[in-house]
Amino acid sequence: MSGPGGTRRRTLQFRRGQLLKAADDRLAPEEPLEIRVRARPVSVTMRTPGHDEDLVAGFLLTEGVIQSAEDIVKIEAPERAGGFNLTNVFLRPEVRFDVDRLTRHVFASSSCGLCGAVTIEQVHKQFPPVESGLRIPVRTVLALPDALRAAQDEFAATGGMHAAGLFDAQGKLLVAREDVGRHNAVDKVLGHALRHGPWPAADHPLMVSGRASFEIMQKALAARIPMVCAVSAPSGLAVDFAERSGQTLVGFLREGRLNAYAHEQRLDFSTG
Repeated sequence: MSGPGGTRRRTLQFRRGQLLKAADDRLAPEEPLEIRVRARPVSVTMRTPGHDEDLVAGFLLTEGVIQSAEDIVKIEAPERAGGFNLTNVFLRPEVRFDVDRLTRHVFASSSCGLCGAVTIEQVHKQFPPVESGLRIPVRTVLALPDALRAAQDEFAATGGMHAAGLFDAQGKLLVAREDVGRHNAVDKVLGHALRHGPWPAADHPLMVSGRASFEIMQKALAARIPMVCAVSAPSGLAVDFAERSGQTLVGFLREGRLNAYAHEQRLDFSTG
């Protein structure tokens, strides 16, 4: 059985010292979404259905296709065609769109031995380093994981969802989104901010439930976000990118501790 709340499957549960038990288990929903711009296919992403308009807007923002919500004339609601969810985006006539210049055609994978400075320079051609006077007490930063976790209803039900949240400088959660894909969760948050505010996000930290990858740092930079916090570790390229992009990068943010990897001047440690 499947639906907006996910899929339920019979499972055999084993726990040491207890009898085997058959039970229903709720699984995280995952479906493909094909994004088209001016009827031209640009991406197919596996995502959790819901907040698709925000997902599309965030994707186009972080790919450098649009710079503002006004660049979008209309995002069609996803409709099924051939087993896929399809959505088509109509842009203002003045917006130049070249599918061959989408940044994901430039990005190297985490296993690529040729990435690094060249990749970062390519991103900075579209998104210059961020400038922000944001400064946050460390005690406020330490409270972000619990605030995000309290908003993760789908994770609590399925155990299979990533989350991202945008906060204000006082640690108030402004918007949170969950998705089977960590990058999709970030796009949904950024797309919401682009369409409904706060925008620009230059005075707001972003919190992610997993690790901090290069692509998440790039997405944050596209939104002018100066601080990215992650529950888990960052990649080496993510740290290099943060250093060169003027972004504060915090990792292993959990259980009252954190590691500051780049631009720690935005953290006020006198309040810890």
